[in-house]
Amino acid sequence: MKKNLAHFVALTALVASAFSTGSVIAADTLAFNAGVVTDYRYRGISQSRLKPALQAGFDYTMGSGFYVGAWGSSIKWIKDAGATDGSLEVDVYGGYKASMGDIAYDVGLLRYEYVGNKLGQLKGFANANTTEIYGALTYSVFTAKYSNALTNTFGNANSKNSGYLDLSATFDLGNGLTLTPHAGRQVIKNSPAFSYTDYSLTLGKDLGSGLSVSLMAVSTNANKSSYTVMNKYLGKDALVAGIKYTF
Repeated sequence: MKKNLAHFVALTALVASAFSTGSVIAADTLAFNAGVVTDYRYRGISQSRLKPALQAGFDYTMGSGFYVGAWGSSIKWIKDAGATDGSLEVDVYGGYKASMGDIAYDVGLLRYEYVGNKLGQLKGFANANTTEIYGALTYSVFTAKYSNALTNTFGNANSKNSGYLDLSATFDLGNGLTLTPHAGRQVIKNSPAFSYTDYSLTLGKDLGSGLSVSLMAVSTNANKSSYTVMNKYLGKDALVAGIKYTF
């Protein structure tokens, strides 16, 4: 992990130096957020057994383009799999954002930490904690992002170098409304039964004063036998509502 992190820091420093636009450096910003969703969906799969989840986080963005942050959510899937602990997900991340002409790019490292989880002690599972490196390109309203796992992926044994391709667009409808279509492909290395495609369409509304709401229609083609726990199919079609306060 230390070696991977050192390589990442060197890479982002090189990218920043090579593609510096010479623009005026903006001020550093620190923002906090807290919210609740009717179902915590990640890459189309419910992390909360189709139940509501509480979420909160912060982001610190430097004027130079570097950023760090952390985000957490309540979850159920680790305990549902049979582990005795693991009801909290904490994501810690850092990266660098900049642009070259009309193209914006973002490279970073993300650690999914499932606090106290003992999933790796169960037969057929690996530890749930996962580290990914990612890169994204944005042109106009369109974004393409690819994430690659440097470790086993979300408890799947022998799944290092699994990947996720994320394609999305964000359309400003005016009056604080945005519409975001998305399609993604999760490939779990050496476990084709756990690979799938997900789709979503999200309508967001900025209510002002840091408050926003969203409504997402989500669908997947995830294998039912692979993604059913406690008699709940975690990839089922659904509407997910959320509310978030940023301050």
